[in-house]
Amino acid sequence: MASNIHDLARHLNISIGTVSRALNGRADVKAETRERVLDAARKLNYSPNQSGRNLRRGATQSVAFMLHPHPGDQQYGEPFFIPFITGLQAKLAEYGLDLMVVMGAPGDYQQERLRRVVETRRADAVVLAATRRQDDRIDYLIQAGFPFATLGRSLSGGRSYPSLDLDFEKAGADAVDRLVSRGHTRIAAVRPLHNLNFGYLFMAGYRKALKRHGLDFDPELTAAGLINESGGYTVTPDLMRAKKPPTAIIFNNDAMALGGCRALVEMGLEPGKDVAVVVIVDTALCRYYSPTLTAFRPALEPLGRRMGEMLLASMPALAGPEGTKIIREVWPLELVVRDSD
Repeated sequence: MASNIHDLARHLNISIGTVSRALNGRADVKAETRERVLDAARKLNYSPNQSGRNLRRGATQSVAFMLHPHPGDQQYGEPFFIPFITGLQAKLAEYGLDLMVVMGAPGDYQQERLRRVVETRRADAVVLAATRRQDDRIDYLIQAGFPFATLGRSLSGGRSYPSLDLDFEKAGADAVDRLVSRGHTRIAAVRPLHNLNFGYLFMAGYRKALKRHGLDFDPELTAAGLINESGGYTVTPDLMRAKKPPTAIIFNNDAMALGGCRALVEMGLEPGKDVAVVVIVDTALCRYYSPTLTAFRPALEPLGRRMGEMLLASMPALAGPEGTKIIREVWPLELVVRDSD
């Protein structure tokens, strides 16, 4: 066991300064040297005096993940975000960083809590989720010069920050293609409220695919609801009361789909038989509903790890000798065929 940095340097036969710079993630240390130092620190159970380091460096060695709860009886996020957070934390831990989750309050969309994190320097960087079409949080972080990355795209901020998103537009189009190939021409779409950007992307793909197949866009076949079971439960009956009701529904969220299926059953309709159902995005909830729900699946844990890599690459102290990079990626979703369509 190494009780101090001197012991660790002596064990590695390198200078204390090199060990210190490697532990602090300095860019002037070779990647192989940093890995060697971190590996030895783990094996020897070396733990630096974190409070002292933080005071000297003005750093907290932590990243804040801003998670925004939605109103209602089902607090959206757990089936999706837990695997994502697992991957993100695993990557950050390789660089000695901790991940803390900061919950927003319904109504303020996190702005006050985000300001508190930034202005009191409770974290060295933040990760934003649930990005809106126009997102004040992004504008604020850019103006403050505070490191951040986003899970999801936005029209705010241009290409000046790392972002990682799922290809909701293609998934929306692929869902329509699949349903049309099975004879459906009346296809409904349920998206989230609150101007969440992934809902816009989903609807863009939905509309493009309808046009490609020569099908008219019908506003009566679209609805927006809260991202929870009650949201899907509330809007689905209105869709089914249209003059020409849909024979298929695409839900832009797993919890909304569960509520929508419950509403269909109460109306005397059987999901997967009387009305086809497709979900974007897949979680365990889709696998255990009856009928099991056809859905588009993301690789959530690898997605979290990649988010960590992209954030670290944008931070000067951790980017490595090649310098900082702003990386922006869109990941595909894999169709998982089940019983509901």
